[in-house]
Amino acid sequence: MLTKMIRSTTSKYKFGAHVSTKGGVSNSVTNAYNIGCNSFALFLKSPRKWESPQYTTEEILKFKANCEEFRYDPLLDILPHGQYFINLANPDKEKTEKSFNSLLDDLTRCEQLGIGLYNLHPGSSIDGDHQRQLKQLAEYLNKAIKKTKFVKILLENMSGKGNLVGSDLKDLETVISFIEDKSRIGVCVDTCHTFSAGYDLRNKESFEKFWKDFDDIVGLKYLGAIHLNDSKTPYAANKDLHEKLGEGFIGLETFRLISHDERFTKLPIILETPQKDDTGYGHEINLLEWLETVDRSEDSELKAKIQELQQLGEKSRNEQIKKFEEGEKKKANLQAKRAAKNAKTSSKKRAPAGNDIMSRLSRKRAKKEEDN
Repeated sequence: MLTKMIRSTTSKYKFGAHVSTKGGVSNSVTNAYNIGCNSFALFLKSPRKWESPQYTTEEILKFKANCEEFRYDPLLDILPHGQYFINLANPDKEKTEKSFNSLLDDLTRCEQLGIGLYNLHPGSSIDGDHQRQLKQLAEYLNKAIKKTKFVKILLENMSGKGNLVGSDLKDLETVISFIEDKSRIGVCVDTCHTFSAGYDLRNKESFEKFWKDFDDIVGLKYLGAIHLNDSKTPYAANKDLHEKLGEGFIGLETFRLISHDERFTKLPIILETPQKDDTGYGHEINLLEWLETVDRSEDSELKAKIQELQQLGEKSRNEQIKKFEEGEKKKANLQAKRAAKNAKTSSKKRAPAGNDIMSRLSRKRAKKEEDN
């Protein structure tokens, strides 16, 4: 298996990673090239604050020149990630307007750079009516689409539950149904989020079932990108904790299946695994391109690699299993206490035996008959 970080010219897939923009957004292009990316992601501005300086004309031109030099098509190969605190499903209008302004700024930056795709976490309905907030989210997306020219917004599926938008595929279907220009909307599927939300991917059968469900509910025509991450937490844990490929609870076979699926050949497939620096992504891109050459799940070299990576992640998995079991135990105890409290409250409200309305009516009729 190759370990050199040379950009593949033979892979059918656009494997890449989320890279640094330190020193200027144009540096993301060279950073991606240096670790062998055939696609890449970046933050358009600081993910930790609402406002950032606008790009200079010089920086925009340098970004475009780098894309041309290193043969990246900004319309199809680059997937910026939106700020995490953008929430267009928030029932608080003032906060939603602030999120919208940040989104619009991001989309404007995309179009300044000639970038055609943009990834967005769809947010949370918080304490609002979930279905009403989904419609609000779509209304703001429609507004943003009308104010921009060409960038396509990809909503990311999420790992949580309850008021978090996108952990249920039906949320994404609902939002898309309200979008007026459907050529400007799509979905980015994150493998960690998918697994943690309760959609299994670990073998051929469950892998195919998920994609059939996705096609039936959302539609494969809306799939615009994939975020490739293993999961640090167990199946259906509803936790967004990424792990290096093969070291988590999903396992390497899922990523081999992705590396052999013709449906994904034209999509940006972006790594977001926990790495010390971008070099770690280069090694994982090499791993994915090697998996592309492994045709059988029974391959002896594949089995050895699976065992090697599982051993590397064993300590972390055991720690997460313990945390998960403790969390489930606390939930069960809390539910039992609530049930006992509700039962006690209900018994207090219940009329004493023989003193309910039917018993009193029966006694009244009996007395009336005696008097007659």
